[in-house]
Amino acid sequence: MATPLTADRLVAALRAEGVTVVEYGSWRTHDRTGHGAWGPINGVMIHHTVSSGTDASVRLCYDGYAGLPGPLCHGVIAKDGTVYLISAGRANHAGGGDSRVLNAVIGERSLPSANAHEGSAGAVDGNARFYGFECVNLGTGSDPWPDAQLDAIERVSAAICRAYGWSAASVIGHKEWSNWKTDPRGFSMTTMRERVDRRLGTKPGKPVPAPKFEPFPGVDFFTSYPRSPIVTAMGRRLAAEGCSAYASGPGPQWTTADRESFRRWQKKLGDAPQFCDGWPGRRQWDALKVPKV
Repeated sequence: MATPLTADRLVAALRAEGVTVVEYGSWRTHDRTGHGAWGPINGVMIHHTVSSGTDASVRLCYDGYAGLPGPLCHGVIAKDGTVYLISAGRANHAGGGDSRVLNAVIGERSLPSANAHEGSAGAVDGNARFYGFECVNLGTGSDPWPDAQLDAIERVSAAICRAYGWSAASVIGHKEWSNWKTDPRGFSMTTMRERVDRRLGTKPGKPVPAPKFEPFPGVDFFTSYPRSPIVTAMGRRLAAEGCSAYASGPGPQWTTADRESFRRWQKKLGDAPQFCDGWPGRRQWDALKVPKV
């Protein structure tokens, strides 16, 4: 049974992993004591704030709002990668979720699709079981996720996993916990777990060599019609492979021309018709070898 880290141990673990930490307000004693359990701890949960601006987002997560008192997480990850710690205890971040997901996290297995939420029958109190980190992002799918912010998410997750001896399977997104939620939106939690797994294979704080090619961002990334330099890089590779359906570009906004171009790539790979729908799959993406952006 994993007990919560003390405030000192939490700060030390994050800083040892190379995280830039700001201790915000009275974060060591700012919690929801008396409103439910805190522990046993089983994992790390990633969220987006649906807000912009570091100062306003940190204050929102620290204070909360009408109907949901703060703290709303344990730390806020700004776009520049700085992590603002706002609680060392129970926080209002996860709400109710799927017991099957919790069991998969505990067993470090593949996650089932969540089919429970706050208030549903059999929902589990995630506020007792997970460290929660809110990332400053509008949650539109097109608001950028800077490299520094993604690196901080990776480091924070790895730091806590390392402290408990967990694998990257202990890191989940809020949308993987509750079928009411969509966060984090704009990057793939599968890819993030792969990044955490690579980091856990190195010593704390050591730089992890960047992959040569862009890792598969997940089907959800494309179906949200993102605006991203990854889309531009993909389009250029498709054009180089003779699969262009572009009248101009390619550009950063995912369009029907991108989907048609990728469908041509799927056909070039010789895939069966049912796998040639224009939505990238992992194997097809890896075969395209999109350069890291």
